[in-house]
Amino acid sequence: MNKHMKHLRKEYDDIPIPDELEMIVDRAINTSLRNRKQKRVKYRWIAGACAAALLFLVTINASPAVANALSAIPGMDRVIQVLTLKQYVVEEKNYGANIKVPAVTNLDNKALESGLNEKYMKENKALFDKFQTEIEALKKQGGGHLNVDAGYEIKTDTDEILSIERYVVESAGSSSEQLKLDTIDKKNQILITLPMLFKDDQYIRLISGNIKEQMKSQMKDNPDKFYWVHGASDVLPTDEFKAIKKDQNFYINKNGKLVIVFDKYEVAPGYMGSVEFEIPTEAIANDLVSRNYIK
Repeated sequence: MNKHMKHLRKEYDDIPIPDELEMIVDRAINTSLRNRKQKRVKYRWIAGACAAALLFLVTINASPAVANALSAIPGMDRVIQVLTLKQYVVEEKNYGANIKVPAVTNLDNKALESGLNEKYMKENKALFDKFQTEIEALKKQGGGHLNVDAGYEIKTDTDEILSIERYVVESAGSSSEQLKLDTIDKKNQILITLPMLFKDDQYIRLISGNIKEQMKSQMKDNPDKFYWVHGASDVLPTDEFKAIKKDQNFYINKNGKLVIVFDKYEVAPGYMGSVEFEIPTEAIANDLVSRNYIK
Protein backbone atom coordinates (compact mmCIF):
# COMPACT_ATOMS: atom_id res chain seq x y z
CA MET A 1 0.00 0.00 0.00
CA ASN A 2 1.27 3.49 -0.89
CA LYS A 3 2.76 5.15 2.22
CA HIS A 4 0.55 8.22 1.85
CA MET A 5 -2.54 6.04 1.71
CA LYS A 6 -1.32 4.11 4.78
CA HIS A 7 -0.88 7.36 6.69
CA LEU A 8 -4.21 8.65 5.46
CA ARG A 9 -5.94 5.42 6.47
CA LYS A 10 -4.44 5.59 9.97
CA GLU A 11 -5.68 9.17 10.40
CA TYR A 12 -9.09 8.07 9.22
CA ASP A 13 -9.20 5.13 11.67
CA ASP A 14 -8.53 7.51 14.57
CA ILE A 15 -11.56 9.70 13.82
CA PRO A 16 -14.84 8.82 15.64
CA ILE A 17 -17.61 8.65 13.02
CA PRO A 18 -21.01 6.96 12.95
CA ASP A 19 -20.98 3.19 12.29
CA GLU A 20 -23.00 3.59 9.10
CA LEU A 21 -20.61 6.15 7.63
CA GLU A 22 -17.61 4.12 8.73
CA MET A 23 -18.95 1.11 6.85
CA ILE A 24 -19.62 3.13 3.69
CA VAL A 25 -16.21 4.81 3.70
CA ASP A 26 -14.43 1.53 4.54
CA ARG A 27 -16.06 -0.21 1.63
CA ALA A 28 -15.30 2.70 -0.70
CA ILE A 29 -11.62 2.85 0.30
CA ASN A 30 -11.15 -0.87 -0.27
CA THR A 31 -12.79 -0.50 -3.66
CA SER A 32 -10.53 2.43 -4.51
CA LEU A 33 -7.32 0.61 -3.53
CA ARG A 34 -8.33 -2.55 -5.38
CA ASN A 35 -9.14 -0.55 -8.50
CA ARG A 36 -5.84 1.32 -8.44
CA LYS A 37 -3.92 -1.96 -8.41
CA GLN A 38 -5.97 -3.67 -11.10
CA LYS A 39 -6.49 -0.59 -13.32
CA ARG A 40 -9.97 -1.63 -14.28
CA VAL A 41 -12.45 0.15 -16.49
CA LYS A 42 -13.35 3.84 -16.26
CA TYR A 43 -16.40 3.53 -14.00
CA ARG A 44 -14.19 1.83 -11.39
CA TRP A 45 -11.87 4.83 -11.41
CA ILE A 46 -14.84 7.12 -10.84
CA ALA A 47 -15.90 5.05 -7.83
CA GLY A 48 -12.40 5.37 -6.40
CA ALA A 49 -12.41 9.12 -6.90
CA CYS A 50 -15.76 9.38 -5.12
CA ALA A 51 -14.39 7.34 -2.24
CA ALA A 52 -11.40 9.65 -1.94
CA ALA A 53 -13.70 12.68 -2.01
CA LEU A 54 -15.88 11.19 0.74
CA LEU A 55 -12.87 10.46 2.92
CA PHE A 56 -11.59 13.98 2.24
CA LEU A 57 -14.86 15.51 3.47
CA VAL A 58 -14.83 13.37 6.61
CA THR A 59 -11.23 14.10 7.58
CA ILE A 60 -10.30 17.53 6.24
CA ASN A 61 -11.57 19.45 9.27
CA ALA A 62 -10.41 16.84 11.74
CA SER A 63 -6.64 16.79 11.35
CA PRO A 64 -3.91 18.94 9.80
CA ALA A 65 -1.87 15.74 9.48
CA VAL A 66 -4.48 14.40 7.08
CA ALA A 67 -4.30 17.62 5.10
CA ASN A 68 -0.55 17.31 4.79
CA ALA A 69 -0.87 13.69 3.69
CA LEU A 70 -3.43 14.65 1.07
CA SER A 71 -1.24 17.47 -0.17
CA ALA A 72 1.31 14.95 -1.38
CA ILE A 73 -1.24 13.44 -3.78
CA PRO A 74 -1.04 15.18 -7.19
CA GLY A 75 -3.88 17.61 -7.75
CA MET A 76 -4.88 17.85 -4.07
CA ASP A 77 -2.54 20.60 -2.86
CA ARG A 78 -4.53 23.76 -3.72
CA VAL A 79 -7.88 22.79 -2.21
CA ILE A 80 -6.55 22.33 1.30
CA GLN A 81 -4.38 25.35 1.87
CA VAL A 82 -6.65 26.65 4.63
CA LEU A 83 -8.87 24.51 6.88
CA THR A 84 -10.79 24.80 10.14
CA LEU A 85 -8.45 23.54 12.85
CA LYS A 86 -10.76 24.08 15.82
CA GLN A 87 -14.22 25.46 16.53
CA TYR A 88 -15.55 26.91 19.79
CA VAL A 89 -19.34 26.73 20.05
CA VAL A 90 -21.65 27.96 22.82
CA GLU A 91 -25.42 27.85 22.49
CA GLU A 92 -27.37 29.25 25.44
CA LYS A 93 -30.59 31.23 25.68
CA ASN A 94 -29.02 34.69 25.67
CA TYR A 95 -25.43 33.84 24.84
CA GLY A 96 -23.84 32.37 21.75
CA ALA A 97 -20.41 31.85 20.29
CA ASN A 98 -19.25 30.35 17.03
CA ILE A 99 -15.52 30.78 16.68
CA LYS A 100 -13.68 28.98 13.87
CA VAL A 101 -9.90 28.79 14.00
CA PRO A 102 -8.19 28.59 10.59
CA ALA A 103 -4.97 26.75 9.87
CA VAL A 104 -2.69 27.14 6.87
CA THR A 105 -1.26 23.87 5.55
CA ASN A 106 1.26 22.68 2.98
CA LEU A 107 3.65 25.64 3.07
CA ASP A 108 7.27 24.67 2.46
CA ASN A 109 8.19 27.46 4.88
CA LYS A 110 7.22 25.63 8.07
CA ALA A 111 8.31 28.54 10.25
CA LEU A 112 5.80 30.79 8.49
CA GLU A 113 3.11 28.12 8.59
CA SER A 114 3.52 27.40 12.31
CA GLY A 115 3.82 31.11 13.10
CA LEU A 116 0.54 31.93 11.37
CA ASN A 117 -1.29 28.96 12.87
CA GLU A 118 -0.01 29.73 16.36
CA LYS A 119 -1.21 33.32 15.94
CA TYR A 120 -4.65 32.18 14.76
CA MET A 121 -5.02 29.74 17.64
CA LYS A 122 -3.83 32.25 20.21
CA GLU A 123 -6.09 35.10 19.09
CA ASN A 124 -9.19 32.89 18.90
CA LYS A 125 -8.49 31.23 22.26
CA ALA A 126 -8.16 34.72 23.76
CA LEU A 127 -11.45 35.72 22.11
CA PHE A 128 -13.23 32.67 23.54
CA ASP A 129 -11.77 33.26 27.02
CA LYS A 130 -12.92 36.89 26.87
CA PHE A 131 -16.41 35.74 25.84
CA GLN A 132 -16.61 33.32 28.78
CA THR A 133 -15.47 36.01 31.23
CA GLU A 134 -18.03 38.49 29.91
CA ILE A 135 -20.99 36.11 30.07
CA GLU A 136 -20.07 35.13 33.63
CA ALA A 137 -20.05 38.82 34.57
CA LEU A 138 -23.41 39.36 32.84
CA LYS A 139 -24.96 36.42 34.67
CA LYS A 140 -23.81 37.80 38.01
CA GLN A 141 -25.37 41.15 37.11
CA GLY A 142 -28.72 39.55 36.34
CA GLY A 143 -28.32 38.66 32.69
CA GLY A 144 -27.92 40.20 29.28
CA HIS A 145 -27.22 39.27 25.68
CA LEU A 146 -23.91 38.52 24.04
CA ASN A 147 -23.02 36.81 20.78
CA VAL A 148 -19.67 36.33 19.09
CA ASP A 149 -19.22 35.10 15.54
CA ALA A 150 -15.65 34.68 14.34
CA GLY A 151 -14.26 32.92 11.33
CA TYR A 152 -12.34 33.39 8.14
CA GLU A 153 -12.77 33.91 4.42
CA ILE A 154 -10.35 33.26 1.58
CA LYS A 155 -10.25 36.55 -0.31
CA THR A 156 -7.73 35.44 -2.93
CA ASP A 157 -6.33 32.07 -3.92
CA THR A 158 -4.24 32.09 -7.09
CA ASP A 159 -0.99 30.43 -8.11
CA GLU A 160 0.86 33.38 -6.61
CA ILE A 161 -1.24 34.85 -3.80
CA LEU A 162 -3.20 33.57 -0.82
CA SER A 163 -5.13 36.22 1.13
CA ILE A 164 -6.95 35.22 4.30
CA GLU A 165 -9.43 37.46 6.09
CA ARG A 166 -10.35 36.77 9.73
CA TYR A 167 -13.45 38.46 11.08
CA VAL A 168 -14.94 38.96 14.54
CA VAL A 169 -18.53 40.15 14.91
CA GLU A 170 -19.65 40.88 18.47
CA SER A 171 -23.29 41.67 19.29
CA ALA A 172 -24.53 42.98 22.62
CA GLY A 173 -27.35 45.41 21.83
CA SER A 174 -25.28 46.98 19.04
CA SER A 175 -22.72 45.12 16.99
CA SER A 176 -19.10 45.64 16.04
CA GLU A 177 -16.97 44.02 13.37
CA GLN A 178 -13.20 43.73 13.26
CA LEU A 179 -11.14 42.36 10.39
CA LYS A 180 -7.57 41.12 10.09
CA LEU A 181 -5.92 40.02 6.86
CA ASP A 182 -2.81 38.10 5.92
CA THR A 183 -1.48 37.93 2.38
CA ILE A 184 1.05 35.24 1.49
CA ASP A 185 3.37 35.02 -1.49
CA LYS A 186 2.89 31.32 -2.28
CA LYS A 187 5.89 31.04 -4.59
CA ASN A 188 8.46 32.70 -2.33
CA GLN A 189 6.72 31.55 0.88
CA ILE A 190 6.71 34.93 2.62
CA LEU A 191 4.14 37.12 4.32
CA ILE A 192 3.51 40.33 2.37
CA THR A 193 3.12 43.56 4.36
CA LEU A 194 1.80 46.86 3.03
CA PRO A 195 5.05 48.87 3.53
CA MET A 196 7.16 46.28 1.67
CA LEU A 197 5.19 46.93 -1.51
CA PHE A 198 6.42 50.53 -1.73
CA LYS A 199 9.66 52.48 -2.03
CA ASP A 200 8.85 54.86 0.84
CA ASP A 201 6.00 56.20 2.99
CA GLN A 202 4.54 58.21 0.11
CA TYR A 203 2.06 55.36 -0.41
CA ILE A 204 0.13 56.56 2.65
CA ARG A 205 -0.58 59.93 1.01
CA LEU A 206 -1.24 58.45 -2.44
CA ILE A 207 -3.63 55.76 -1.25
CA SER A 208 -5.42 58.06 1.20
CA GLY A 209 -5.98 60.69 -1.48
CA ASN A 210 -7.43 58.15 -3.87
CA ILE A 211 -9.74 56.73 -1.21
CA LYS A 212 -11.08 60.19 -0.40
CA GLU A 213 -11.86 60.70 -4.08
CA GLN A 214 -13.64 57.34 -4.21
CA MET A 215 -15.64 58.17 -1.08
CA LYS A 216 -16.88 61.45 -2.54
CA SER A 217 -17.67 59.86 -5.88
CA GLN A 218 -19.64 57.03 -4.28
CA MET A 219 -21.63 59.45 -2.14
CA LYS A 220 -22.44 61.54 -5.19
CA ASP A 221 -23.61 58.51 -7.17
CA ASN A 222 -25.47 56.82 -4.32
CA PRO A 223 -27.24 58.91 -1.64
CA ASP A 224 -27.46 55.83 0.60
CA LYS A 225 -23.69 55.78 1.00
CA PHE A 226 -21.97 58.00 3.52
CA TYR A 227 -18.38 58.39 4.64
CA TRP A 228 -16.69 60.58 7.19
CA VAL A 229 -14.75 62.52 4.61
CA HIS A 230 -13.97 66.23 4.43
CA GLY A 231 -16.77 68.10 2.69
CA ALA A 232 -19.54 65.71 3.66
CA SER A 233 -22.39 67.32 5.60
CA ASP A 234 -22.56 67.00 9.37
CA VAL A 235 -19.08 65.50 9.67
CA LEU A 236 -17.04 66.82 12.58
CA PRO A 237 -13.38 67.57 11.87
CA THR A 238 -12.43 65.08 14.59
CA ASP A 239 -14.32 62.31 12.76
CA GLU A 240 -12.94 62.98 9.29
CA PHE A 241 -10.94 60.27 7.57
CA LYS A 242 -7.51 61.76 7.06
CA ALA A 243 -5.16 58.92 6.14
CA ILE A 244 -4.73 55.17 6.23
CA LYS A 245 -2.49 53.62 8.86
CA LYS A 246 0.98 52.53 7.84
CA ASP A 247 -0.07 48.92 8.33
CA GLN A 248 -3.68 49.33 7.17
CA ASN A 249 -5.63 46.14 6.48
CA PHE A 250 -5.29 45.14 2.84
CA TYR A 251 -5.27 42.25 0.42
CA ILE A 252 -4.31 41.67 -3.20
CA ASN A 253 -7.24 40.45 -5.26
CA LYS A 254 -7.23 37.86 -8.05
CA ASN A 255 -6.63 40.59 -10.63
CA GLY A 256 -3.50 41.79 -8.86
CA LYS A 257 -5.12 44.96 -7.51
CA LEU A 258 -4.46 46.39 -4.07
CA VAL A 259 -7.59 46.50 -1.91
CA ILE A 260 -7.66 48.58 1.29
CA VAL A 261 -10.03 47.38 4.01
CA PHE A 262 -11.62 49.31 6.89
CA ASP A 263 -13.42 47.98 9.96
CA LYS A 264 -17.01 48.86 10.72
CA TYR A 265 -17.17 52.42 12.18
CA GLU A 266 -13.59 53.15 11.07
CA VAL A 267 -14.44 55.55 8.22
CA ALA A 268 -18.25 55.43 8.01
CA PRO A 269 -21.40 54.99 10.11
CA GLY A 270 -22.26 51.52 11.36
CA TYR A 271 -24.91 50.82 8.72
CA MET A 272 -22.15 50.86 6.09
CA GLY A 273 -20.43 47.91 7.75
CA SER A 274 -16.82 47.18 6.88
CA VAL A 275 -15.81 48.80 3.59
CA GLU A 276 -13.22 48.13 0.89
CA PHE A 277 -11.57 50.28 -1.75
CA GLU A 278 -9.75 48.86 -4.77
CA ILE A 279 -6.86 51.19 -5.55
CA PRO A 280 -6.18 51.87 -9.27
CA THR A 281 -2.62 50.79 -9.96
CA GLU A 282 -1.89 53.98 -11.89
CA ALA A 283 -2.52 55.97 -8.69
CA ILE A 284 0.37 54.25 -6.88
CA ALA A 285 2.56 53.00 -9.75
CA ASN A 286 5.43 55.45 -9.20
CA ASP A 287 5.90 54.39 -5.60
CA LEU A 288 5.70 50.62 -6.09
CA VAL A 289 8.90 48.67 -5.52
CA SER A 290 7.95 46.41 -8.41
CA ARG A 291 4.95 45.11 -10.32
CA ASN A 292 5.43 41.53 -9.13
CA TYR A 293 2.37 41.65 -6.89
CA ILE A 294 0.39 44.71 -7.96
CA LYS A 295 -0.52 44.55 -11.64
